[in-house]
Amino acid sequence: MIDHTPRRWMRVAATALLVAGAAVLSGCAALHSVTSEVSSFGNWPAERKPSATTYAFERLPSQQVDAPLQANVEAAAAPALATAGFTLAATPELADVMVQVAMQSRLYQSPWRDRWGPYGPYGRVGFGSWYGGGSRFGFGLGLSLEPPMSEMQVDLLIRDKKTTKVLYETHAVRQQNGGWDERMMAPMFAAALKDFPLPAISPRIVSIPLKPKDAEAPPKQ
Repeated sequence: MIDHTPRRWMRVAATALLVAGAAVLSGCAALHSVTSEVSSFGNWPAERKPSATTYAFERLPSQQVDAPLQANVEAAAAPALATAGFTLAATPELADVMVQVAMQSRLYQSPWRDRWGPYGPYGRVGFGSWYGGGSRFGFGLGLSLEPPMSEMQVDLLIRDKKTTKVLYETHAVRQQNGGWDERMMAPMFAAALKDFPLPAISPRIVSIPLKPKDAEAPPKQ
């Protein structure tokens, strides 16, 4: 009689992998808000009303190298600036203040486990045999679905166009599972400017609700 035990255990292993993977994806899809650590500095002049202030984006030489990426960062910051009261100037020459924005990210592994280990980032599936009173087939499964971590940071600096004096500086930092997600930039900029222009404790934790269309889909890995 043919022993179908090995095949049966292979089906069990495949099912376990699918269930575990679905659990990870469902956890990502349940994201309804973005929480960041925000640090802000500077004293915005009390007599200067953001609603009467126009701005233009200013790019550093290094940001001009990858113009499409920088355009995406500026587009993500624009809604937060509008919420704070600023209006985009028709031309940079007509702007009252200049705004510099930046995004940076880094990928790293959890400090509690080896970066990849001998079996890759998602664990291992192993087969073995045990002996004692006759040989038989056995199955062992070691599974780790812990993805790498990423840290995203967005930076925003506002300076007076005439005097070049820095009026406000703010940063938002977020850590998450998986790689960086471009959709996180807009809520992170919103967090960075949430308390503007009032002084606030730095660092502080700020949560911004996600738009329904962003909350429904899992973040890109």
